[in-house]
Amino acid sequence: MGVVTLTINGVECTGREGQTVLEVAKENGIDIPTLCNLKGLSPVTACRLCLIEVKGMPRLVPACATKVQEGMVVETNSEKLKNYRRLIVELLFAEGNHICASCVVNGHCELQDLGFAVGMDHVRFDYLWQSFKIDASHERFVMDQSKCVKCTRCIRVCDEVEGAHVWDLGGRGLNARVIAGLNEPWGNVTECT
Repeated sequence: MGVVTLTINGVECTGREGQTVLEVAKENGIDIPTLCNLKGLSPVTACRLCLIEVKGMPRLVPACATKVQEGMVVETNSEKLKNYRRLIVELLFAEGNHICASCVVNGHCELQDLGFAVGMDHVRFDYLWQSFKIDASHERFVMDQSKCVKCTRCIRVCDEVEGAHVWDLGGRGLNARVIAGLNEPWGNVTECT
């Protein structure tokens, strides 16, 4: 594979043909936020946090699915993108119950980390407080749909790594949720845990 030279945030970077802008940015120490991207899984572009501006393109494009091209000029951190990302993170907080004590205590929450990274100190929107049933049917795990951000990482790991396509997204919009099997309790579907 050939070497590709591009400019990201005014810095000349090199990558390999076939790589995405997100991959080349990471290799060059440039952070582009994501929630749905997970190394080794196909890009799904669901979270929209990795949107970037590419000179000559009429719209924002996802860094996780945009292949690098020779001479490409990319902006990852403009005011427009900062405002857009903050809006996305605020909406994620407003749509679900992400005020959880366990994340604060253990210090491991990608969504809260993103909130800090985008400078969010409050949510401008009313919380929806959706009432999804908690599925505690599995012997080791609990699925709380109100905390799910629909990144589909769990679905893609099950499908692409385990080879068992038994999880999916069911419903639409605010009613979308991760389902197991034919919308069975999670503990009843043993093909992928």
